[in-house]
Amino acid sequence: MLLAQQAAPAPDDGTDVEMGTTVAEEFYADSNDDSSFSESDSDDELRAALRNNQLKPGLNVMETNEHQPINDTPKLKAALEAIVLKAAWIERMDLVNDLAPLTPELAIQIEKHQQKRENQFKGNRKIPYVAPDVDPVLNDFKREILFHRQAQAATIEGIQRLHDLGIATKRPDDYFAEMAKSDEHMQRIRKVLLDKQEGIAKSERVRQLREQRRIGKLIQRQATEKREEERRKTLSDIKKFRKGKLSNLDFLDDDDEGPRGDFRKSGKKGTGKKKTVSGKRKARDAKFGFGGRKKGSKRNTKESSMQDGPRGKKRGGGGGGGAGGAKKRPGKNRRAQSKNRKK
Repeated sequence: MLLAQQAAPAPDDGTDVEMGTTVAEEFYADSNDDSSFSESDSDDELRAALRNNQLKPGLNVMETNEHQPINDTPKLKAALEAIVLKAAWIERMDLVNDLAPLTPELAIQIEKHQQKRENQFKGNRKIPYVAPDVDPVLNDFKREILFHRQAQAATIEGIQRLHDLGIATKRPDDYFAEMAKSDEHMQRIRKVLLDKQEGIAKSERVRQLREQRRIGKLIQRQATEKREEERRKTLSDIKKFRKGKLSNLDFLDDDDEGPRGDFRKSGKKGTGKKKTVSGKRKARDAKFGFGGRKKGSKRNTKESSMQDGPRGKKRGGGGGGGAGGAKKRPGKNRRAQSKNRKK
């Protein structure tokens, strides 16, 4: 802030006015004498003088100093020439080129990235939707693609220029160079890498064994549960049979499921030929029956009592095993006569 001095009008009463001194000049005169003057103190004193009507309009004028930009082209070119490294291009290897063409692989990758970003917006409502043009995630990805294309174009042009200068860009087959690290150091690195690889393989084996153990326990538990379920079902069927709800115990032999059924199936599958039954076995099966309940099979039932005779024979019938049938037993008198006749 600068204060410009203006002449005050002379009073009409004829009094002498001392020209050349104002309140602002006295203020600055006092401030110059004080070496500890600060800007905040000057502002406070100016406010106090304004409250006391010691400052009148026209005595203080605000002056602003605007910084005008200077475009001195010759000096700028001279400064640029001074900082430019004057060396051969092979020493600088700087290139200014356009972007390399966008390859189909990069285009597909950009499209997949955009689709993935769209799926994130659709699957999560908490994430506010952002247009693809202003999406910072997509912008960062596209910026990396631009860096990649720029480096690719620079590499192609730089290799071509090196070939034009007769500089080899590939190592020859018989090239020999001393290693920067000693063989001992490389052996230590190799040992660390092998230990790390072995640790990874060991952890993988432990993980597989743990998984196999878990699967084995699961299968064993399922088999145990299935066996218990079959046992409960068998006991339930036996109870039903005892109560008369089931007429036979065929479920004990016709159980094709469960351990016994699996064993029978495996036995059938294991032999390629059909099992032959001996004549002795057939005779016994015909005489004693094959499977099923045998207890109480000879008891009379409602159907047997309605028949003519016992075991299907007609009552009093003479038909039997011989051609003439069984002979009728003679009476008591006839038996006695036949006995006396023999004597």
